[in-house]
Amino acid sequence: MKKLSILLAAAILTLTAAGCGNNSNNNNTGSEATNKPAESATATTEATTTPKKNVTIKVFQFKVEIADALNRMAEQYEKETGVKVEVETHGGGEDYNALLKAEIASGSEPEIFNSEGNAALEAYYDRATDLSGEGWAKDVIPAAAAPAQVDGKLLGMPMNIEGYGIFYNKDLFEKAGITTLPKTLTELEAAAKQLQAAGITPFSTTNEWWSIGHHTINVALAEQPDPLAFINGTKDGSANFKDNDVFKKWINYVDVVFKYSQKDKLTTDYATQVANFASGKTAMIQQGNWIQGDVDKVAKLNVGLLPIPIDDSGNAHIYTGPANFWIVNSKSKNAEEAKAFLNWMVTSDTGKSYLTKEFKFIPALTSIKPTADEIGQMGVAVSEQAATAGGWLWGHYPDGVPQGWGAAMQEYQGGSIDKDQLLDKLEKAVQDIVSK
Repeated sequence: MKKLSILLAAAILTLTAAGCGNNSNNNNTGSEATNKPAESATATTEATTTPKKNVTIKVFQFKVEIADALNRMAEQYEKETGVKVEVETHGGGEDYNALLKAEIASGSEPEIFNSEGNAALEAYYDRATDLSGEGWAKDVIPAAAAPAQVDGKLLGMPMNIEGYGIFYNKDLFEKAGITTLPKTLTELEAAAKQLQAAGITPFSTTNEWWSIGHHTINVALAEQPDPLAFINGTKDGSANFKDNDVFKKWINYVDVVFKYSQKDKLTTDYATQVANFASGKTAMIQQGNWIQGDVDKVAKLNVGLLPIPIDDSGNAHIYTGPANFWIVNSKSKNAEEAKAFLNWMVTSDTGKSYLTKEFKFIPALTSIKPTADEIGQMGVAVSEQAATAGGWLWGHYPDGVPQGWGAAMQEYQGGSIDKDQLLDKLEKAVQDIVSK
């Protein structure tokens, strides 16, 4: 199978643009970087040190889609090295960040944990080990690393590159007689009506706060003329959501998805949302290529990817970024073993095979070159549109803001607040955190 070098090159260019073109201070050297990162133990340029036997390292991670495969990978690592890797997964509807903070507060320090970059990483500066001296660091796509770079240090290994938009079932579109793909909001609603007329539920959505919260709201953030200026404005009070033209248009897209989704959306969790799409009960889903593995467990769908339109300009996009980072806890006595595990993950044939074939990841390292078969239709579709993709911006807000957004979106989805009240609550979610 032909390697995806050209497609991934497009993704690299897009991520570079997302990291630099929006005047983003991804190195956190400005006002956001209030704490200093932990000093690294002596960095290893190559993983030449054999891990100690009879050692257990704990991985506290959020990605439910890879939980089973990650456990199998951990078992394989133990067979090869004698080092036991215990994986604890919290995601989906759980508040991973709150659970991680509780885990640390209890005195149970995982050797490896997940964190987003930018503002979300600040809480862990005192624990994040500098990984810039690791052998694999030179192969990381620069813009994928940027959200975890502070004062010249790389405080995490980017998990992968992901993208989201509207995945659609090509066979159901054909069944409904849709021959021209929608490029505008008006066309998207027309397609939804056409699907509905054919007895097909157009959208599979969820009530999960993170999906209808920061993923959906990110669309409006990324479509700002200057995303970082708008984000900073909402923090200092010089900009707001209610008076913003992009958010006024964005909410019309939200209305289309909610109006044409399944009847029980208020009680639909993430797993059910994906299962509904995978089983052919719905024709479209706003999710990312991370659902490929779960979809494949149900059926081998013929899928495509639509950009998300918020108006009729025809200038719609998907959105890409590094999903998260693997952070090595400097407060663990087994930090070196933790670094060795991450090194094995991205340099050994076994580890790389898990990343691409089992996790269905688009790698964040140029040294890992997957095939289309390995990352699946969804990963290929994201790669194909990466050159025109928007970025991921919610990480520029501190923890607590996206959760507040999610709660407001749940209220709006349930009909208990109107559009103006929703936009007011999005603003309040920011001020409640940044004004403390």
